[in-house]
Amino acid sequence: MKITSAKIGPYPRPMPIGLADPMPKVTATFADGSVRNLFEFLPDEIDFTPQEFVGLTEIQAHELRTRKDVAYLQS
Repeated sequence: MKITSAKIGPYPRPMPIGLADPMPKVTATFADGSVRNLFEFLPDEIDFTPQEFVGLTEIQAHELRTRKDVAYLQS
């Protein structure tokens, strides 16, 4: 099932100060109309735009996160 739109939030995204602060999350809407939270991320390490997820499957969205995590850790 492909993602038709995505939201990244909360917006405006305040930078989390501590581990207990809420992290931004990616929420995707799929072709069947279902909506799911895909994951949270640390915005000081990686970032996303909603357009990056359109046309991807849920598995591909998680793979995108993994690629960005690995790239950050290797930089």
